[in-house]
Amino acid sequence: MSIARILIIAGSDSGGGAGIQADIKTVTLLGGHAMTAITALTAQNTLGVTAVHAVPADMVIAQIDAVASDIGVDAIKIGMIGSAEIVEAVADRLDRPDLAAVPLVFDPVMIATSGSRLADEATIAAFGRLMRRAAVSTPNLDELAALSGAPLRDEAAITHAAVRLIGQGSGPILATGTGIPRGRLTDLLFDAGDEPQSWQAERIDTIHDHGTGCTLASGIATGLGQGMTLADAIGRARDFVRAALLAAPGLGQGHGPMGHRAIG
Repeated sequence: MSIARILIIAGSDSGGGAGIQADIKTVTLLGGHAMTAITALTAQNTLGVTAVHAVPADMVIAQIDAVASDIGVDAIKIGMIGSAEIVEAVADRLDRPDLAAVPLVFDPVMIATSGSRLADEATIAAFGRLMRRAAVSTPNLDELAALSGAPLRDEAAITHAAVRLIGQGSGPILATGTGIPRGRLTDLLFDAGDEPQSWQAERIDTIHDHGTGCTLASGIATGLGQGMTLADAIGRARDFVRAALLAAPGLGQGHGPMGHRAIG
């Protein structure tokens, strides 16, 4: 069996906890081959982001073209996208015949675990094109609230926000870390016309959680590239994230990286 080829379109995290670095670890440890199109360089550590340098849109597309034309792509994960211009350029590229049918997992990154903002209003407004193209989008509650334009105070509000976005043309939405029921870590998958599916587990009490969203989305993309159903890919990716949280090495003075390296 050939190895699943996973294209990651995302930003670089100099601290190694999230972004491209977390994505590569995840894809590799789950048995895929990781390829990258870097959208932005960030100077960051466990305490926060101190600088961001966006990669020009034509260079992002050149990276995609290089790997797609030679190695091929079985699934795509998009994380930090850098700018509205890059969103539009990437969406146009994904519409081309060689990538149009490739499953996409979109993690609408807006704010880092440390609280640093990673997307401006214009970039967030452009996310709709990628959400319409995605096999699943994986917003956390803050991201879902920003995308829907409404506060998410309870399960009814979360459901309304996700259903509203799907009604506007979005693909399936996995609302992550909902905390419903209280004290549990619950992810809810919404799809048009279906009852939401849920995954629950006890919350892990740790501050070493940098890169959880990146890791989850990359894990799902790897599963889809390997031919798994969306539900099975989500379940395995969640288990991987939890194992990595439990194996966190405790690095840094803030939100430290998870322990991807302990899994295999």
